[in-house]
Amino acid sequence: MKIIEETLENFIVEYPLEEIASPERILFIDIETTGFTARSSNLYLIGCAYFQAGKWRTIQWFAEKYDDEKELIESFFEFASLYTHLIHFNGNNFDLPYIEQKCKMLCLDFSFKDFTGIDIYRRTSPYKFILKIPNCKQKTIEQYLGIDRTDTFSGGELISLYHEYVKEPTSFREQTLLLHNEDDLKGMLNIVPILAYYDLFNSEVVAKKVQANVYKDFDESKKKELLINFHIKNMLKKPISAQAEGIYLKASGHEGTVKIPIFEAELKYYYSNYKDYYYLPDEDVALHRSVATFVDKEHRVRAKAENCYTRKYSEYLREWDFLFTPFFKKDYQSKEIYFELTDEIKRDREVFSKYASHILEHMAHIL
Repeated sequence: MKIIEETLENFIVEYPLEEIASPERILFIDIETTGFTARSSNLYLIGCAYFQAGKWRTIQWFAEKYDDEKELIESFFEFASLYTHLIHFNGNNFDLPYIEQKCKMLCLDFSFKDFTGIDIYRRTSPYKFILKIPNCKQKTIEQYLGIDRTDTFSGGELISLYHEYVKEPTSFREQTLLLHNEDDLKGMLNIVPILAYYDLFNSEVVAKKVQANVYKDFDESKKKELLINFHIKNMLKKPISAQAEGIYLKASGHEGTVKIPIFEAELKYYYSNYKDYYYLPDEDVALHRSVATFVDKEHRVRAKAENCYTRKYSEYLREWDFLFTPFFKKDYQSKEIYFELTDEIKRDREVFSKYASHILEHMAHIL
């Protein structure tokens, strides 16, 4: 077995890793194997990137022979014991389960249960359509972010090369195998900024400016829309835009905008404790029994869940969970819920920060 170490001079990770953990406690990991299942293939390379003394470094454990696997895994876990967080690309589905299966086969008492894991693939894949990329392979994300790599081989193409190396070791074969893994490690460090898109849709943004606009619809009728300009904490390296269900999103760098229709109409607020109410058919409204007792019996009936409401004409905004209450509906069966755009809410910047985050979360879910 060989251990190869390298210092990456002047290498900068353009993402605040300290929000995950101290960079000195984070280990990036990528493995190379001769197949997809541990029982029928060989683990021939584990590569890691780590931050030490102000510089990024790589370390690779390379199996020169098939039976180097045990020594390779033992050496890796001894090194990894100094770290608390693992960052990987699709490691939850492949790298980590593969190594743990190898440990069982080799009777090694190692696992990843004490590590906190960040899977870049898993955090990116839900936003493939928003990013407008065909897939979430590492090389695709590298291309999306404008990152070039030296290696031109895929992991699958190198399987036969490793078997050839075991039979007849050469410097060219060894360097080719190591280069692919090294480029994967450097690539992971370079694509870490893609996590900023995950952060955008999974943490609260801060509203900076809120305004209402009036525009003409296709039928020349006047409509209103709400624009929220917000600050994005972790910079987006590439601009994005998306549109769904009448919502429009645009974001670039540290700035973003969401635009959503303002619904101006009469909606209904349904009382949950309908047994305490009477419904007045002539007025199409529900009154609490403490008041309704003063209404003639022929003009009132016991309220049901579907008619226990009060009506209000106002300006409303759509919500997809019970973010703000009270909430209003068009009718009892309607699944769409709204909250009133009151004068108090219009003055509350924190409300619009929460609402912008709510919109982003919904857009990520539907796209």
